Parts: sequence; structure tokens; C-alpha cells
Amino acid sequence: MSDTPPVAEKLRVAMIGYGFMGAAHSQGWRVAPRFFDLAAQPSMDVVVGRDASAVAAAAEKWGWRESATDWREVIARDDIDVVDIVTPGDTHAEIAIAALDAGKHVLCEKPLANTVAEAEAMVDAAARAAEKGIRSMVGFTYRRVPAATFARDLVAAGRIGDVRQVRASYRQDWLMDAEAPLTWRMQKDRAGSGALGDIGAHAVDLSEYITGLRLESVSGVIDTIVRERPLPGTADRSLSLSKGGTASDERGEVTVDDVALFNGRFSNPSGGFGALGSFEATRFATGRKNALCVEVSGSLGALSFDLERLNELQFYDATLPATEQGFRTILVTEPDHPYLAPWWPAGHMLGYEHGFSHQVVDLIEAIAAGEQPRPSFEDGLHVQRVLDAVEQSSLSGSAWIPTAG
Repeated sequence: MSDTPPVAEKLRVAMIGYGFMGAAHSQGWRVAPRFFDLAAQPSMDVVVGRDASAVAAAAEKWGWRESATDWREVIARDDIDVVDIVTPGDTHAEIAIAALDAGKHVLCEKPLANTVAEAEAMVDAAARAAEKGIRSMVGFTYRRVPAATFARDLVAAGRIGDVRQVRASYRQDWLMDAEAPLTWRMQKDRAGSGALGDIGAHAVDLSEYITGLRLESVSGVIDTIVRERPLPGTADRSLSLSKGGTASDERGEVTVDDVALFNGRFSNPSGGFGALGSFEATRFATGRKNALCVEVSGSLGALSFDLERLNELQFYDATLPATEQGFRTILVTEPDHPYLAPWWPAGHMLGYEHGFSHQVVDLIEAIAAGEQPRPSFEDGLHVQRVLDAVEQSSLSGSAWIPTAG
């Protein structure tokens, strides 16, 4: 007899948190069932936040049925099936473990936790819950960009041959202004890490997703370029690059990294040494707004993806005659491309928000099928170990740190 509980026609969702990611996830929950034929219909029942008036306004704006201020009370309710966690990293473990132990399916934003120990505890809770048919997934949303998914499909089909080298970077410039105010993303006790965990985690996950390989060891360095910033306040000068807020005359310490540079060695399914990868995560790449780039070089070809041109994939076929070789642009908008059939006619572009709808689709379909959605909490733990190994390498000056548990 299967231990998977029957899936109701409706999956009642509670979202914990309502900031930037809350808006993106709300868009996903609201839009997915209107374009995709889902095995169960998500119901946006309640959004939770500490500020009663602010979370009530968010509920009205984004279409949640109600708002609440106590996530523990919401998780204990019998009329909630799925808990979506979009809070800062320091609360992920407590909320996710409580939700899983209460029999709720869980979607948790990346990175999975602030520490390896927290991520391990979350994996243990997910394993306990899975024995009862309860599913969990970590939100590495860029896997769901059709061009990135198609890149994965091309590699898996052998179109670029054996993977020989990977170059991955995630470059932003929103902290280039040294007077941008201090926020929770710059505080280690809240965020866990800076550019490394916030955006470097995406570079790690996406490179592994596209290649189908895992990083086994890393060597790198992290640094904090601006070590003190104004505390949020009421100064006259508006700082548009600060992701919200103005600055006061008081200053606080930045306790996370601004930039991370590291190399990695991937696994080799055939044995021996695996491919090398180079990685960069920075919030100081002047002029780069959201440039997540992954380039994979293989024995038969290569491909390159750039999130700032997210409807395109660059593909190089080295098997063609020399006179015909060169990177060509594939416009990933055809109905036969991943996720595209329910959307618009070919050539009509998708945007950043569509990945969150695809995330909802994949989660609901996995729950309905009684299968483990991907990326799993174990996948999230692996990325956490990679991030931790990079930090260890930087702090110790060691050449290579293994990423295995």
C-alpha cells in the first residue's frame, strides 16, 4: 500500500514572509493555475508577517484570502496543506522543520539555511516527512527559466559531448554606492552570507543542474569591499541602489562578503579527474544588474546562458564543418521548448516572474504524483556545503576544500 496521502483537488497554501520574494512567489501561485492544467488547484489562503498592517496590505495587493502575524498558529491549522517560506535565511530551519513535522508540504527559498548544521536538520525533517508522503522543495527558481532548462536538455542529450570546463558568474551592482544603507542582507546573523550565499548559490546550482555534475571540491576567496554602511534612517539623500530605504548619519558594520571568487572540481561519472569550473559572485560589478551567466564547454560543442537575455541560448556545434562553426542564438520561445506550450505564440517573450509559475507547476505535479520534487532539501544541503567550503577555503587559505558531508 502506498504511504502517499491522496491529493485533494485544492492545495491550500500559506506563505510565510511578504517582501521581494513574497511578491514573486505570490505571482507564481496566482498565475500558474490560470495557464497550466494542474493536477490540483492551489488556493492562496494566508500570508504571514510580523507587521499586521503591512502584511494585511500585502494580502490585499497580491490576492491572499487573509493575513496573520503568527506563523506557528498558521502551521498548526488543519486547513493548510502547503507552507511557502520566503523569510530571511535565519528563520528557514525553524519554520520548515515545524511545518514538515506538522504534515505540511514545504517550499523554501534558497539558500536552504544559514549553516550546514541547519540544512542537515532540515534534510532530516524532510526525510521523516517523506515517509508520510509529505514533500519538500528548495526554490532555485532559475532552473525553471525555459532557456536554462533547454540547456540542461541539450547537455543530457550529448549535444556538447563530455563536459570539459564550466564558467559561471552572478554579477550585480546594487551595492556599488558605498552610502547605500545597511540592510539584513548585509548582516551575517540574518543572511548567513553575502554575495556568496545570496547569488553565488544560484551560480552553483544552475551550473550543476545544466551539466548534471556535482562540485566535489572548491578553492576560493571572499572579501568585503565596503565594511561600514549608514544605518537605515531619514537622511534627505535617496539611495536608489539600496533596494529601498534612505540612510542616517550612524553607521553599522557589514558582516558578510561583497564578492566571492572560487574554482571548483566537478565529479566525473567515468572516473578520474572531473571538469574544472570557475565562479564569481559579486554585488560590485558596475553596470551589471542581474547577470547570471553559465557557459559550458564540451568535446562536441558549447552553450552559454545569460539571465539578462533570458529568452536566448547561445549554442556552438563543433561537429559542423569549420566554415559553418560559430555560436548561434536559439530563441527559446517555441511551444516544444520547456514550459512554453501554455504561454504565448512563438517569439513572444517570457520574463523573470514566469519562473515562479513554473516552480509552482513542478511542485504541485510532484505532490500529486507522490514523487520527490527537485531540487530537494538534499540538493539544497549540497549547495550549502559548497558555500561553506568556499568560506573555509578563504578563511584558512587552504587550496582545496572538499564539499562532501
